[in-house]
Amino acid sequence: MTKISICIPTFNRVKLLPFAIESVLQQSYKDFEIIICDDGSRDGTPKLISQYQDSRIRYIRHSKNIGKSNNMRSGFEAASGEYFIKFDDDDRLTPDFLTRTAGILDKDSSIDFVGTNHWIIDINNVRDEAKTQENSRRWGRNNLPEGVVENLLEVVFVQQSFQVGATLFRRQTLEEVGFMQPNWQNCEDNDLFVRLALAGKKGYYLPELLMEYRVHAEQQGINRAIPYLSDKLRYLNSYKFDSEKLEKIRLQRLAEMQLLLGLRLIENGETQKGRELILAGKSFSHTTAWTGLGLSLLPTGVRGKAFELVRKARR
Repeated sequence: MTKISICIPTFNRVKLLPFAIESVLQQSYKDFEIIICDDGSRDGTPKLISQYQDSRIRYIRHSKNIGKSNNMRSGFEAASGEYFIKFDDDDRLTPDFLTRTAGILDKDSSIDFVGTNHWIIDINNVRDEAKTQENSRRWGRNNLPEGVVENLLEVVFVQQSFQVGATLFRRQTLEEVGFMQPNWQNCEDNDLFVRLALAGKKGYYLPELLMEYRVHAEQQGINRAIPYLSDKLRYLNSYKFDSEKLEKIRLQRLAEMQLLLGLRLIENGETQKGRELILAGKSFSHTTAWTGLGLSLLPTGVRGKAFELVRKARR
């Protein structure tokens, strides 16, 4: 049996995908399979994959777009390895990622997954030291000691320190929790880590920069805001924590997302639904809520400019 299955979900990233594939082929650890699951790409991805003459590479192509988490699930279902990792088509693994993380799982069978720190790189594959350090601080990794994480639920929910593309899992562990939820486009990784923690799984943190996370223009844009906020709202509504501290944080974040999504919907012309969400999330910021409700009275054609003026005034 193959030791490690590496899933690379892709969609219209023919220019970046080769960097992801090559980062796996250059691993110091060689017992792996690569499963590229293509969510209906309309670029030259099939031709690109046909150029690889390596029996360890498997290609799953969907004739049409089936959605982000569904595409990931197709790769997971095809996996045969004892260990499993999913990382995105615009990211890269450093050469010793598999050696370092698999070594920890090999040594201690009670550990369910190993997460690492990661570099921030740009579109030209250049590492950004300052952004990498800032990212580690932002997500609490700079204060997270090496070893089994004692307060795992707090670390993955509050700090969100683990990044799914920088984590090697036991495949059996992922099977037990159902891997990614079907039909999700965003927050599927946050949801997975919370379910793992709630199931009592054991996570290990390795504070080494063993993966490269790419930040680039395709990840941005107003068109992504409403789907992202909608999925984050669904994610936050999926749980109710026993811990009073965590439940308070969940409710605060829920109110924040209701407010932000409501504002976006009003800006987009979905007035009634937006107003309802703003009223539901008003406890997060009364001032912002009343501003949004006021702007909802404007004609839809001028709302975009009005919202932009408000954003600029608050910067």
